[in-house]
Amino acid sequence: MVKDTPKYSGIRFYRDPGGRFQLRYPAGWHQYDLAEERDGVMFSPQAQDPTTWFAIWSTPLEHAAVAEDLALLREGVEEGLAQLPGLHVESSSDDHFDNLIRFERIYTFEENGTTRKRRVWMIYAWKWLFTLVAQGETVEEFHYWRMMLNDFLDYFDVAPELWFASDRELAQDLG
Repeated sequence: MVKDTPKYSGIRFYRDPGGRFQLRYPAGWHQYDLAEERDGVMFSPQAQDPTTWFAIWSTPLEHAAVAEDLALLREGVEEGLAQLPGLHVESSSDDHFDNLIRFERIYTFEENGTTRKRRVWMIYAWKWLFTLVAQGETVEEFHYWRMMLNDFLDYFDVAPELWFASDRELAQDLG
C-alpha cells in the first residue's frame, strides 16, 4: 500500500536569532536545538529520536569566501563526504553568484545498518558558511517527505547584508 503524500497544515517561519537567515517550515514539525558545537536548528516530523529531518547551522569563517576559492572549497567538501560509509553521490553541482558560493550534493550513505538519503547545500556568503541538510531516515522516507524537505531549501533566505557583502561590485565600491 502506498502512503498518501504529506499535507501541509500550515506554515511557520524561523528567523535566526543572529539575523543571518530565515526559512519556512511546516506547522506541526518539531523544532530541536543542535549540539553546542553547531549554531543552528533542526526540524522533524518525528517527535522522538528524529531520523528524518532538516537542519541548518552557520559557521563563521576567518576570511571572506570569494569565487576564486571554489576549487579549494570543493576539495574540502569532497574530502568531508568521503568519510561517510557507503557513500554514493547521486548528483552534485557547484555554483557561484559573484562571491556567494553554493555546493549542492544529493547522496546516500550507511548509518547504523540503514541507507539514508540526504540533499545538502553548503553556502559560503561573505564570512559565513551555511550548511543546510535535508535527510530521510531511508531512501523511501526521503522521497515521501521530499516536497517538504525541498521547501526548506527553496525558501531559505540569506540576510540581505550577506548577499550585499558577497557582491563583487558592491564590495569593491565599499572597499
